[in-house]
Amino acid sequence: MSIRIETEGAVRIISIDRPDARNAVDPDTAQALFGAFLEFEADETLAVAVLTGTGGSFCSGFDLKSAGSGAAEAWIAALDIPPEWQDPMADPRPGPMGPSRLMLKKPVIAAIEGYAVAGGMELAAWCDLRVMAESATTGVFCRRWGVPLIDGGTVRLPRLLGQGRANDLILTGRPVAAEEALCLGFASRIVPAGGALGAAIDLARDLARFPQGCLQADHLSARLPPAELAAALRREWRSATVFQAEGRAGAARFAAGKGRGGVFSGG
Repeated sequence: MSIRIETEGAVRIISIDRPDARNAVDPDTAQALFGAFLEFEADETLAVAVLTGTGGSFCSGFDLKSAGSGAAEAWIAALDIPPEWQDPMADPRPGPMGPSRLMLKKPVIAAIEGYAVAGGMELAAWCDLRVMAESATTGVFCRRWGVPLIDGGTVRLPRLLGQGRANDLILTGRPVAAEEALCLGFASRIVPAGGALGAAIDLARDLARFPQGCLQADHLSARLPPAELAAALRREWRSATVFQAEGRAGAARFAAGKGRGGVFSGG
């Protein structure tokens, strides 16, 4: 199983468990994450979820080894969004990374150690709060590979950071350390290395103690209306065609060992 699921009272902890791949998400993992968050949403005994990764890294994005080999093409092809899709809450659909098109009524907190990059940054942006270890790094590392943001990154990052700051990260793909991520508004708070999961669980417990009807109503009201989110995700999905033109070759270079760790030269 590529994810782990644990429960502590009203808190559900969902961990990506592919440490050998820095928790890169392949199609099986994406489907498991999507199902896990639908189950969390439907369980009335649960109030808050924490999303994290095992082995010292949050998520390094979509598994470019599977993408570069063409193994993920059937999964991506199955994700096309029909033009009539307007309600991510009533009609939940998976994204390439799994839950990135879901709009839950309950809050989700990201606990980030190590890397939260490319699609991993998009997963973190999908979460409602982000607790980052002071040694963690985020960034749009897929920029150099010609792999577009198709898991809500172009929708959520401008709302989180403001358009200008989002432009800087989206266009350059540069690495962003935790301290800067806090200043930019991406990180909700930073904690000592190794402490992100514990701090996120403590925060989740605090949220779970509040009256949930009011919390969920305010949570929904503060976000894009479902129809607007659906329209924005449909618009972003048009970029998926770029992968065929540029991204597959870039993913193959990555799979061959070029430019790991966000290095933008020599590959």
